[in-house]
Amino acid sequence: MSSHDLSRSYFAAVISLTWLLIHSASEGLAADKLVGLHSAQVMSQSMPWIAQEAGLFKKYDLDFRLVFIPSSPVATAATLNGDAEIGVTGAVGNVRAYVQGFTDLVFIAGIKNILTHSILGKQDIKRPEDLKGKKVAVGRFGGNTHYFVIQALRRFGMDASKDIQTIQTGGGPETLAALVAGSVDAAGLVAPGDAAAVARGYRYVINGPELRIPYGAAQLVTLRSVIAKRGAVLGRFMVVMAESSRILHSDKNFVYKVLGKYLRITDTKVLDSAYQSEVPALERRLEISDAALQASLDEIAPLDPRAKSIKPQEMIDRRYLVELEKSGVFGK
Repeated sequence: MSSHDLSRSYFAAVISLTWLLIHSASEGLAADKLVGLHSAQVMSQSMPWIAQEAGLFKKYDLDFRLVFIPSSPVATAATLNGDAEIGVTGAVGNVRAYVQGFTDLVFIAGIKNILTHSILGKQDIKRPEDLKGKKVAVGRFGGNTHYFVIQALRRFGMDASKDIQTIQTGGGPETLAALVAGSVDAAGLVAPGDAAAVARGYRYVINGPELRIPYGAAQLVTLRSVIAKRGAVLGRFMVVMAESSRILHSDKNFVYKVLGKYLRITDTKVLDSAYQSEVPALERRLEISDAALQASLDEIAPLDPRAKSIKPQEMIDRRYLVELEKSGVFGK
């Protein structure tokens, strides 16, 4: 994405978020307003959807608005500018900003600490080596899918910058569409997109969950200054996320209904395949993995040596996780 496109995307995101804040101010005064963002339409970022459909925000007196910003740098910029108070997003954009000096950013919970993407391709692509010279789609350069493709190929002795032609599509649904349309030979996909590709006759070339590559694939991030000003409100939001996590791990039929509504995927076989592969990789107790954040630091370090002096613990505030454990919400 060019700097011009990034600025234009950020401006559009700010306008959208500002409209939501103004609109929210005209509504009832009973519930506390809270604006959040998410950066991918995937199962690992579905807990706000689950909470909305289960009535959990209303239960905990929150008027929550969720905005979709399909770009890690833009999502991070929106958080830093105060346009959103909580983010459900991949770690790398936030870690990169922290390395650059924006230390107000802080991770307060984790949802997925490993990558569960896979590479799927046409039937004639049977082995990782068969990807050489092929067009492979990813969501966005520098995003989770792109990182996975690089790391996965490296484990099979390949260099993504030389051995394949990487195509940026914009997001998961667009990546699946490019594969189905025949615009690319293979694609990096995550649940439920991978299951949807299999249902259309594509095959797994590299099964990502088996590799268990550490990475902050889905985290909850905010600002230390927001915690200082609205700590109690964020605390209620975290209770909502804990209850959503319990639903996600225990009531797959409800989760299928939610995914069907928000992702427009109603094929039960696709949803079941996605659920069985993805949910075991999600953190039931929303724990953050130091190794997951270290992976982002290691990725950034070759271009920005400042990353070498930062420890994952510096970027984490576990106060809400401690409170949730004491409350017993995860065990109910």
